[in-house]
Amino acid sequence: FLQDNGGCAEVVGSVGIDTNVYFHSAEPDFTRESNFTEDLDYVGQAGGYASRGYAQLGWRTAFIGYVGDDYQGRFVRAELAHDGIDTSALFIDPAGTSRSVNLMYRDGRRKNFYDGKSHMQLEPDLALCRSVLAATRLAHFNLPNWARRLLPIAKELGVTVACDLQDVVTLRDGYREDFIEHADIVFFSAVNQAGPAPLIGELLHWKPDVIVVSGMGARGCALG
Repeated sequence: FLQDNGGCAEVVGSVGIDTNVYFHSAEPDFTRESNFTEDLDYVGQAGGYASRGYAQLGWRTAFIGYVGDDYQGRFVRAELAHDGIDTSALFIDPAGTSRSVNLMYRDGRRKNFYDGKSHMQLEPDLALCRSVLAATRLAHFNLPNWARRLLPIAKELGVTVACDLQDVVTLRDGYREDFIEHADIVFFSAVNQAGPAPLIGELLHWKPDVIVVSGMGARGCALG
């Protein structure tokens, strides 16, 4: 889709520092105070990974989001700039740069601990966001609370909207419904499900024209 339409992608969402803690053994020993691990810091979170992925695939990419006026925020800005990502709408969160700690098991499981700083209260500059969105064909939304303010703007501009619902327990949870209502393409993780088919069926019943992609970890992915 992107190559057919000029390769313009806009990512709207969370970016910050992910600290990934990789276990050397199959399971950590939580009865002990200390475990030996490999701990690595990345520019991460859903928006960070998505924007860098689009850019490194060769597509013109812009990012709308927040970082702090701190060391981590400056590092995020430098890494995005290195990838050629437009950060003209990368705003300042007064609470600092969001963080995640991910416990990474050897079999591919992950336990995530997310600190989104002010994302529930932030109010983006809608005029600037509109000008950035007007220059794109695809807007890839993640789930910070402030991002829902931009969904109707993207639809008004005729932008194709993709939403990453992440680890869904139930679709009708209130928080995600705005994102689903505005989405042309929906991504979700089936990590909390025995299988993705019931949720894919519910989404297609809700929105028959939506494209659904579900990640299933080591089992690959499913397309609806």
